[in-house]
Amino acid sequence: MSTEDIKFMKAALEEAEKAGQLGEVPIGAVLVLDGEIIARAHNLRETEQSATAHAELMVIEEACKKLGTWRLEDTVLYVTLEPCPMCSGAIILSRVKRVVYGASDPKAGCAGTFMNLLTDERFNHQSEVCAGVLEQECGNILTAFFKELRKRKKEMKQKNKQLDKDATINS
Repeated sequence: MSTEDIKFMKAALEEAEKAGQLGEVPIGAVLVLDGEIIARAHNLRETEQSATAHAELMVIEEACKKLGTWRLEDTVLYVTLEPCPMCSGAIILSRVKRVVYGASDPKAGCAGTFMNLLTDERFNHQSEVCAGVLEQECGNILTAFFKELRKRKKEMKQKNKQLDKDATINS
């Protein structure tokens, strides 16, 4: 883990915070070429009602448009959560050179935790993987988001129970 990795992961965390402010799962990503951020993105699945609006896919798409090519061979992807199978596939297909992620995802992480697609030599491309950069910060933003979400769901359930009780009394 280098100081450059920390710098760019902080930029990915800024994107994650934007997602959280929108009520999205707070995952952010940046794509770097020659030490410069060329694309930024965050989760927009709820906003766009699209299963594929993951931060990694969005940042890859933006970079491809900006560079005018689907080959991202010399780029480094920084993402706050370990990529899922879909995103790992896109990373392989776009030939991202290196993937740096913060928090591991034991349920769907495909960069070494649940499985490892990114370094599987059966594919025609492999990405170098660096795990755990600012892991605590990346994990904390997700933990806080889901804690708040569970709290709101519990409050809504209690409110609905009270409304049902009041309706029964008034009938």
